[in-house]
Amino acid sequence: MPRYVIECHFPDGLAIPATPAGAAACLNVVDVIADHGVTWVHSYVSEDKRATYCVYDGPNPEAVRAAARSTDLPGDKITKVTVLDPYFHH
Repeated sequence: MPRYVIECHFPDGLAIPATPAGAAACLNVVDVIADHGVTWVHSYVSEDKRATYCVYDGPNPEAVRAAARSTDLPGDKITKVTVLDPYFHH
């Protein structure tokens, strides 16, 4: 399955509380994007909480874009990526 990084910008910052409600919001995203054949692998949040870089697996960029729209996430930039790690020569 292809992997994508989705860059999202939040001018007012992203606030997901470390509470059961915050966890439920994240699990809702997982459920909604699954309807598009997309899986949320993990995300990175900038220190100022104004940008996220989310790693998704999905069949194609259109499915990833549709998944982002269905969760009201900005999905400003979607880039297909491959893994490069320091051990790939071993």
